[in-house]
Amino acid sequence: MAKAVLKELDSVVIRFAGDSGDGMQTVGEQFTDSSALAGNDISTLPDFPAEIRAPAGSLPGVSGFQIQFGNRQVLTPGDAPDALVAMNPAALKTNIGELVENGLLVVNIDAFTPANLKLAGYESNPLDDPALDKRFEVIRIDLTQLTTDALVDFDMSTRDKLRCKNFFALGFMYFVYGRPIDTTISFINKKWAKKRPLVAEANIKVLKSGYYFGETTETSRNRYQVSKAAAAPGMYRKIAGNEALVIGLIAASQQAKRPLLYSGYPITPASSILEGLAAYKHFGIKTVQAEDEIAAIGVALGAAYVGSIGVTATSGPGVCLKGEFMGLAISVELPLIIIDVQRGGPSTGLPTKTEQADLLMAFYGRHGESPLPIIAPSSPSNCFKAAMEATRIALKYATPVLLLSDAYIANGSEPWSIPDPATFPDLSIPFAKEGEPYITFKRDPETLARTQAIPGQKGLEHRIGGLEKSEDGSVSYDPENHEKMSRLRAEKIARIAHDIAPLSVNGASKGKLLVLGWGGTYGSITAAVNSLQAEGYDVSSAHLHHLNPFPANLGEVLGNFETIFIPEINLGQLSLLIRANFEVKVVPYNQLQGRPFRVQEMKNKIVETLNA
Repeated sequence: MAKAVLKELDSVVIRFAGDSGDGMQTVGEQFTDSSALAGNDISTLPDFPAEIRAPAGSLPGVSGFQIQFGNRQVLTPGDAPDALVAMNPAALKTNIGELVENGLLVVNIDAFTPANLKLAGYESNPLDDPALDKRFEVIRIDLTQLTTDALVDFDMSTRDKLRCKNFFALGFMYFVYGRPIDTTISFINKKWAKKRPLVAEANIKVLKSGYYFGETTETSRNRYQVSKAAAAPGMYRKIAGNEALVIGLIAASQQAKRPLLYSGYPITPASSILEGLAAYKHFGIKTVQAEDEIAAIGVALGAAYVGSIGVTATSGPGVCLKGEFMGLAISVELPLIIIDVQRGGPSTGLPTKTEQADLLMAFYGRHGESPLPIIAPSSPSNCFKAAMEATRIALKYATPVLLLSDAYIANGSEPWSIPDPATFPDLSIPFAKEGEPYITFKRDPETLARTQAIPGQKGLEHRIGGLEKSEDGSVSYDPENHEKMSRLRAEKIARIAHDIAPLSVNGASKGKLLVLGWGGTYGSITAAVNSLQAEGYDVSSAHLHHLNPFPANLGEVLGNFETIFIPEINLGQLSLLIRANFEVKVVPYNQLQGRPFRVQEMKNKIVETLNA
């Protein structure tokens, strides 16, 4: 048997693809955990169908999981896979076009039956085409048969045995890329050992069988090694965007010394925020699954009214339904956090794909003059800071805050350096005190925020509501008072610009071209710009985390560059806002394909703009 050649690589991109019931998300997450514990930097992109259970073997039913792991900083899940694991013909057909030339292709040949080939739209078996072996390093594995052979002595149905085949593929890939399998064994035991010990034993047996298959056959001609990435000292964990939002909200609740109530209605891709927070009742967290989106924000606003931190989360269609209550929250000036995990639209659109097309709705999607602060995290781990910042602003300025995440950030994972709680700011804001005079809309001279009084406190009786009020809380139809109150509410939001960090620039502070981004485009932009800077191009980048108000120095930053290049996963919404507020030359770069920008595409467009 020829000995496998060990090749050292700086980074690798792997994509697992199969039916939505093939466990691709599970093996992808396990490969991610193993790589993280091996000391690599990571970035992931789960990709699953919108249908809860699409027809097995069909093209719409393909589920995928892509991970890039490296010995250096990894900012994206990668443009194209270096290795593809295809569990059936549909997975091969939908993904083979993106596999790099000479890439590793692992296929489950047992799934290439006439029926599955027909479902995938193949007239003949693509594995019989000699051209496939000329383009890729093809490894054909009898995955189904090998799994059942490994479990021949197990008292399980054939169907139950075949549910383990994803772990055979995972074990084989662990061998090829030198990953440890102990993490996955611990995962399997934790998940099944107590209640279903036979399932745990079977999955572990199959995982090891896949690993030893690579070790004892000539199927894989090459093995690869990716060394540890340099990292600052500290404690790290892998974290997804919605997980980071959950932990950030809990930390903010502790720092604010207020209980947190989350009320939501299930909607992809925001549902896991409700599921995550429900597990933290021991921190005093209350969660409510409401009957619809309108009720969800109503409950959260009611919680804010009685002194809790009210939070609700949804995706684009749900934000539309919450618009009226958002206007009420602005009118009564109560702290409320609304999280919009953006997805493809309009309407149901692409419910499991990413998009950035809710920005203008966040700015203007309510009737009347109703500005509110808008914050956008830039990566999964950055969601922790975004949750803390949204809470800080909501409490300090007595206002609802809209936090714009997206599906790419919410579902993707990366390493997170766990911060020291001793460094967290004090977010507590006092309520009105009994025995002191209370005027409903008397404002702090610095922030213009009103002081909140808890209902039922003796001597603090007051009126708030959707009708316009005068300073003392009385209903007022006076035209001049309405304009005065509207301007005060707008000025309160505008003043936040001087209470946030100034916009920083990656690269030279003056030059030909500035790439300006927001939200989930951070990784692609930064990777592209860093690469171009190393090649000698005059390009810098900046990323907005506060979108309303913009950082106070944004105009100054923009004015130092000849051209502002703005990539967005929409049709130009930030470009429109920048043009409306600043006299600068803007070149938009827009895609609307339900996926993040690829780094090479970004580089090509930036160079094209520089040359123009």
